[in-house]
Amino acid sequence: MKQQKFSKRKRLKSFSFAFNGLRILLKEEHNSRIHLLAAICVLIAAFIFNISAFEWIALVFAIGLVMTLELINSAIENMADFISPNKHDKIKKVKDLAAAAVLISAVTALVVGLIIFIPKILDL
Repeated sequence: MKQQKFSKRKRLKSFSFAFNGLRILLKEEHNSRIHLLAAICVLIAAFIFNISAFEWIALVFAIGLVMTLELINSAIENMADFISPNKHDKIKKVKDLAAAAVLISAVTALVVGLIIFIPKILDL
């Protein structure tokens, strides 16, 4: 494969594709809006409770993990629906596995949030 010359224009264009993916996610995937709303609430609480730098790192990674897996899950679901528009047991299995990844990340993020915020709430 021939290596292409570096192009600033193409690099900037690649960002437009990524932002379009985020727009599609928020427009078409209802769960992503729930995750985004939860993230905004957590970030507001983090400011209110003046959390530590380490706690910020944990929250940012937890939020990033959930949103990243939501994007991957949506990509897998769209690809699966394109490949097999009709119901198929193997496609269902793939989609269920991808959805489980989002669920595990969301539960993990919830646990991180509880570890950070419960002591702060109890101190009130």
